[in-house]
Amino acid sequence: MPQKELPPCPQTPNCVSSQSRDSAHRVEPLRYESSGEDAWRHLRQVILSLPRSRVVEDAAGYMRVEFRSAVLQFGDDVELLLDDANKAIQIRSASRTGYWDIGVNRRRVERIRSQFRNSLDAAK
Repeated sequence: MPQKELPPCPQTPNCVSSQSRDSAHRVEPLRYESSGEDAWRHLRQVILSLPRSRVVEDAAGYMRVEFRSAVLQFGDDVELLLDDANKAIQIRSASRTGYWDIGVNRRRVERIRSQFRNSLDAAK
């Protein structure tokens, strides 16, 4: 059975999550109107199109993706959880090391959101 919650963000400002309760870490989930299967397929295409991304796990409505920074090769993890009952994909993006990420994780989530929307719109 797939998990229903993503791990919480730490207190440090290098993580964002659609399941966070505090505004400092909160982002909106990815929304869709199609079937969950169709949305997941589009999301996977978006993730694979992003530079320096590697899908580490993709099974039963859960995906974990590793991103590496271009120069210093810092690792960040993005976790995605299909919430078909709410027509949403929960998302969490967090740095593995360091304290502050200068907004990299929030920008990554918004880039994924934008490309996901564009992919769904193009398929209509």
